[in-house]
Amino acid sequence: MTIATRRTKSSFTAGELAPNLYGRGDLRAFENGARRLRNVVIQPTGGVARRPGLLHVATLPGPARLIPFEFNTEQTYLLALTEGQLQVFLGDAAVATLPAPWSTSMQAQVAFTQSADTLLLFHPEVAPQRLTRTSHTSWTLAPFVFDAVPVYNFRPGVTLTPSATSGTITLTASADVFSAGYVTASFRIAGLTATITAVTDARNATAVVAGTLPGTTATTDWAEPAFSGIRGYPVSACFHQDRLVLGGSRDLPNRLWLSRTGDIGNFDNGTGLDDQAIEFALVSDQVNAIRAVFSGRHLQVFTSGAEWMVTGDPLTPSSIQLHRQTRVGSLVDRQVPPVDVDGATLFVARSGRAVHEFAYTDVADVYQANDLALVAHHLIQSPVSMAYDQTMRLLHVVMADGSIATLTLYRAEQVTAWTRLDTDGLFKAVAETEGRVFAVVQRRGSYRLERFDATLGLDAALSGSSAAEQDVWSGLSHLEGAEVGVLADGAPRGTATVAAGAVTLDPPARSVQAGLPFRHVVEPLPTALSGASGAASAPLRLVSATFRVMETPALEVDLGRGVQPVPFRRLDTALLDAAPAPFTGDVTLRALGWRRDAMAPLWRVEGETPLPLTLLSVTTDMRMTD
Repeated sequence: MTIATRRTKSSFTAGELAPNLYGRGDLRAFENGARRLRNVVIQPTGGVARRPGLLHVATLPGPARLIPFEFNTEQTYLLALTEGQLQVFLGDAAVATLPAPWSTSMQAQVAFTQSADTLLLFHPEVAPQRLTRTSHTSWTLAPFVFDAVPVYNFRPGVTLTPSATSGTITLTASADVFSAGYVTASFRIAGLTATITAVTDARNATAVVAGTLPGTTATTDWAEPAFSGIRGYPVSACFHQDRLVLGGSRDLPNRLWLSRTGDIGNFDNGTGLDDQAIEFALVSDQVNAIRAVFSGRHLQVFTSGAEWMVTGDPLTPSSIQLHRQTRVGSLVDRQVPPVDVDGATLFVARSGRAVHEFAYTDVADVYQANDLALVAHHLIQSPVSMAYDQTMRLLHVVMADGSIATLTLYRAEQVTAWTRLDTDGLFKAVAETEGRVFAVVQRRGSYRLERFDATLGLDAALSGSSAAEQDVWSGLSHLEGAEVGVLADGAPRGTATVAAGAVTLDPPARSVQAGLPFRHVVEPLPTALSGASGAASAPLRLVSATFRVMETPALEVDLGRGVQPVPFRRLDTALLDAAPAPFTGDVTLRALGWRRDAMAPLWRVEGETPLPLTLLSVTTDMRMTD
């Protein structure tokens, strides 16, 4: 008996599913998911589109960390940290280069936070730095000066004995305390500041006291700076309720410091008045290192083993409260700053196999940390960088293997869809500034700064135009010797080899786009497994497939006999050598042959033609027999 059936796949809102879910036809995600989604992005409306190409911006001197700097919505910059230097980009042009104290090996642990025209940068082994902007091309990078550094007694029980009560004195310790690194450090003794001017040996140092000490007897009432070259520096930071919040340091990994209100450099606890600094440790059954602090509905603290909520409206020494919420944990080998998406905070799990959504629920009055990659864990493999493009509603997560896992997240329409982006090279970092997504890409032994550009269909690409037709197009020295794809006057021209930084076209053209091709793939889940009982083992014949596309000039489909281009244009309405016109509507393709392999896809959209593609739905007509 032969059974005819028609099925329509009208949505890809579940994205690419992990292989261990291929047998779960009962899941809702199975109906809206796909087997492979490469170099495409899921639209919030459910369709799937070929990803934008990458515009070549600059060649970098080496591996880089990208940091966005947004002075306002009209003035946004991109910072690139490389070995010993910091480059500032405005638009697609470098406008400043500054010497910087971070090496390549330090880049992964650099944290940052911004307030107006000032960016603060932190690393556990480097004194905090302050980047200040005075104009587009005028930037200053200098150490961040604390008005009052927080102090801590790292050696309880050890005494200090002052030789006098004021002026220049000698401090004698009951155990080894001092080293050359303490010179210029400000100790706190009996509530007064004593600045170390010289170190004689491990137990003796010279200091200048600001004030008069109560006596010259040995005392345990002393503390040293919490941040120094000896004790390390803050690990993370953010601004919250007009305070600078510092989360953890190298030697005090589970401690939080909040500056005085309106005075970001003053961490003097004073007498506990409402506007004075606040300091406390995260005390629980585990001593977990603070990895990030984030200002959201509440002050959120992300540690290596749990997530916390700090409450108080406003935060004062007497009103502050600390509550542990979830036990997921964050990465410890690098800084991947959390990002805000529609009021929820997205962060990478300590395992490196998940991206969680830390969201507040009013009903339960707690935060929950849902795994956004529950059905696509195979795409999440050791994230190293993350950025959210609010304009396109896309979260880009760079993996250690050089790929990007891209998430379309739209709660109102229940869209949580992952795809994978790759290129002829390795993605290394990503950042977003005012809807522009930049990436560091390693290609052919060098590092490039590139930007996703919806007008391009190629990677590492450049485009140009001329009033008169030209056959030689130069400016491609960054692709010297490479075989590049060419789009001339809007029509694909195949490939050309870059020689002396240029490509030669025959015939010439008025506009050209040249870059590295990339291949997109849209492959459905096994259809038989999502159908009626018994369909998985029955022979199946695909009679026809109808593809509904929008504004698509080129489409290539495999119905079981290899990838074939789909002809849109008619000979009586368009010239063969003209740029293909975008097509919107349905295209029906016939197929032949019976299939017994239930795991084989019935169809596949695949190609590298550098033109836009938007697939809205696919309807299949099939015959099954027992």
